[in-house]
Amino acid sequence: MRAILIAGPTASGKSALALDLAARLGGVVVNADSMQVYRELRILTARPGPADEARVPHHLYGFVSVTEAFSVGRWLDEARAVLDAAWAGGRLPIVVGGTGLYFQALTTGLSAIPDVPVDIRAAARGLLDRLGPGGLHARLAERDPAGAARLSPSDPQRIARAWEVLEATGRPLANWQATTVPGPLARGVLGLLLAPPRGQGYG
Repeated sequence: MRAILIAGPTASGKSALALDLAARLGGVVVNADSMQVYRELRILTARPGPADEARVPHHLYGFVSVTEAFSVGRWLDEARAVLDAAWAGGRLPIVVGGTGLYFQALTTGLSAIPDVPVDIRAAARGLLDRLGPGGLHARLAERDPAGAARLSPSDPQRIARAWEVLEATGRPLANWQATTVPGPLARGVLGLLLAPPRGQGYG
């Protein structure tokens, strides 16, 4: 077994279970909650406390500022490094959180879409504001008819995303989405989903 994955809603007891397993099995706890990566949100996100973090190694908690742009792609890069270090040290990674996209990235991989430069993203949002969703959708249809056909003219976020990727890379978003980089935990994992009745949890 290469890792244990523990998923569940807030207050389901997943962090307590991860801590217990890490202590028993000589493991490390790896955060897979998109809110707990932010250092300023310890209280709001019920992050493990200092005593828990001192008991076993915890990784990817509170390591970025809320002012930083953060993506699942960056999280996956950080997670790969943590997993490699854990395996090299003979420790079992126990990945815990409530963000499904993070677990998906670990197990099935991500599309290899390059990061869009900030100026191109800002330009796309500006164009969206100026033309409106329908106008930007029409402009997208001129350059990427197949991509535009898959999007509703009333879906501004997806239209802007398709436009900014096209502008940044010269390739339609669908082309990038068809190219997936395998996840580091595609095999050899034990997955646990905690879904206790309301008001109950682990420990």
